[in-house]
This record gives sequence, structure tokens and C-alpha cells, in this order.
Amino acid sequence: MAKRRVLSVSTLYPNAHTPRFGTFVARSLEALAEHENWDVTVINPIGVPPIAFGKYKPLAKAAFDGFENGVQVLRPKFTLIPSVGARSNPGIIARKILPLVQQLHQSEPFDLVDAQFFYPDGPAAAWIAGQLGLPCSIKARGSDISFWGGKAFAAEQMIDAAERATGLLSVSQALAGEMTELGMPSGKISIHYTGLDRDRFRPLDHSGLRTMLGQSLGIPIAGNKPLLSSVGTLVEFKGQDLVMGALAAIPDAQLLLVGKGPDETHLRNLARDMRIEDRVHFLGTVDHDLLPVILSASDAMVLPSAREGLANAWVEALACGTPLVIADAGGARELVTSPDAGLIVERSLDAVTQGVQEILANRPSREKVAATAERFSWRENARTLATYYEGLIAAA
Repeated sequence: MAKRRVLSVSTLYPNAHTPRFGTFVARSLEALAEHENWDVTVINPIGVPPIAFGKYKPLAKAAFDGFENGVQVLRPKFTLIPSVGARSNPGIIARKILPLVQQLHQSEPFDLVDAQFFYPDGPAAAWIAGQLGLPCSIKARGSDISFWGGKAFAAEQMIDAAERATGLLSVSQALAGEMTELGMPSGKISIHYTGLDRDRFRPLDHSGLRTMLGQSLGIPIAGNKPLLSSVGTLVEFKGQDLVMGALAAIPDAQLLLVGKGPDETHLRNLARDMRIEDRVHFLGTVDHDLLPVILSASDAMVLPSAREGLANAWVEALACGTPLVIADAGGARELVTSPDAGLIVERSLDAVTQGVQEILANRPSREKVAATAERFSWRENARTLATYYEGLIAAA
């Protein structure tokens, strides 16, 4: 059978300036191209102001095309008006990329148009699909629904796109419920859980692991003291301040904070005010090969987010044999289905502290924790996605 061709519109995708941005999108589409009978083209629109200043200058330089891990990636620039342009971004993106899409489609027709994030990608992809007369899929991942769905102008465009789409994807049952509450048609929604690089994310358990990690990071890490990690963008809703508060109540424990974000200055000041700055280590963005070492060396991964879809960091921690302490957000209950996976706690300082202390006192074996993530792999993610896409094409 001839290969199927999918055009994926995704603002959420790695580039040379932000190589860790949306890596889970790239891994999913790369797995589809590698393991299934699909040819994948990604249009990754790069928003740049009329004058590229500050962070936008290196971003503009990263707007180049390439063939990356089996996927053709095209990065046209579109005019972005920071802070106030969000309302018009879907239309700007759609009009900007349409000539390129039409040229590609004429050369070698696509079978389906896909969006990997609901806003601004979804409305743009739905309009493009309509222009080409093709079926359309739109995927929801979490903040696109919880954040953009709370803004009337975005919610209106998202609901309209959902009505026009042939099918919708959600990363968890809980998020699918939020989509329905927002006004999206429930009958169109399918669940598509995240994947996992099982060769990379697995328990790494040997006596010198923490010593090796400490040397890599330039941080002394004791082998017999509690070690916590928290992996996520440093923003208020992720709850790193609660993790730091719990740390203050656990003598001699250390915390590895992985991620960057606008809350970093506040969190550094908080660590100083709480007099735990010598036990909180801000690691920023780390190499993907180092992350499994950090997770495997940790006694618990603590991320009490106020909102999530189904966080990749949750799955990666479990696969490394590290139990979770998380809040009841998004797909938490779909992942923490037994005590071996960790604890779901209230999003309060006392509850997070108690949860961490309970895990430290009764830590399940790494093998039992890792077993709770056995169903996740990029190959299974690709297989499920291919079956879903085929169904949309057949129904169109």
C-alpha cells in the first residue's frame, strides 16, 4: 500500500534556538514516520515581530527548513505582535502558510491535515484543511484547553475549529472532559496517551549513580540523604514553591529543579528567604540523556501542578522507577492507579509535605514503580495514531 501523507501544523516543535520545546510532538511524529506507513511533513510556523529584538532575534535565525529524523520540517516566519496579537495569530498563520501548503499538495497530495496543539494551531489547520478539502485532526494537550479555553476570543475559535474538524485527540480522559465542558463535540474525541523512549527512560540503579550525577552537575549529592526532583517549566501553576516548602520541612534533603521559566527569580528569592538555597539546585534545561539519571537518582519526583493534560515528566519519572507526588490535575488518576506509582495529594503545603514524607518512609521498589509505565512507548503511540488517522480518512 502506498504511504499515506499527513501535513501537521505545529507551533509546538523543537528548533535550533529552543531544542527542548515540544520534543514530545517531534518524537510522536517521528515514530509515525519510522514505524508506520506514513510520510510526515511538519509546518512549524515561527512567530517573529516586525523588528526581531531580544529573544526573537535568535528565534528568527532558527527559522530554517530541514529533514529531521525522518520528518520534513518547514519553518516559515509569520508576523507576530507580542502580547496583543494572540487573537489574530490563527488567521495570520493560516494565510501565511496556505501558498506553501497548496504548492506541496499539488506536487504530492496530502491525505490529512493535523494540528498538534489546539491554539493557535487548531483553527489554522481546520481552515487549511477546508481549503484543500481534506479531513482534519486537532490534538489537545492541556494548557491549550485550560489556558486558552479561558479566553473568550480563543475559545470561540477553538470550538468552531472542533466543529469543523473530522476528529479530535486528547492526552487524557480528564482533558477530554474539559474539552466537552468547553463546548467541543464529545463524539469526536479519542484518547491518545503520550509515548516514551523506553531505551532512555528506565531505572538506572547502581551505587555510584548519585556521585556520577553530582560530578556532572558540579553539585555534591549525598548517597544516603533524601533527593527530590521537580521537572517542569518554572511557572506558578506547576507548584515548585510548594515543593520548596516541603523541602524546608525535611532536614538534609536536596531538590533538583529542572526547567526554566518566568518564576525563576521568585523561586530563587523564596529559597533564600526560607534559608534552603544551599539545598535547592536550579538546573535549567538539561540534556535529554541526563534527565533519566536525575530521575533515577531521585527518591521522588514532585510536581503538584494546578493544571496538566498528562505530563510527560510524570511518565518519564515512573519509567525510571521514581514515584510521584502530584496534585489531582488532568490525567493524574489515569497514571497513579496504584500505591507503587506514588501519591496524589491536595495542592497545599501540608499535603505535599506529608506526601513526600510518606514516600520517603515507604518507598516502593524501582521495579514496581517502573512497571506502572509499561504501557507507554513511542511505537505504541505511533500505532494508535496511525489507526486513528486511517479512520478519519475512511470516514471523510
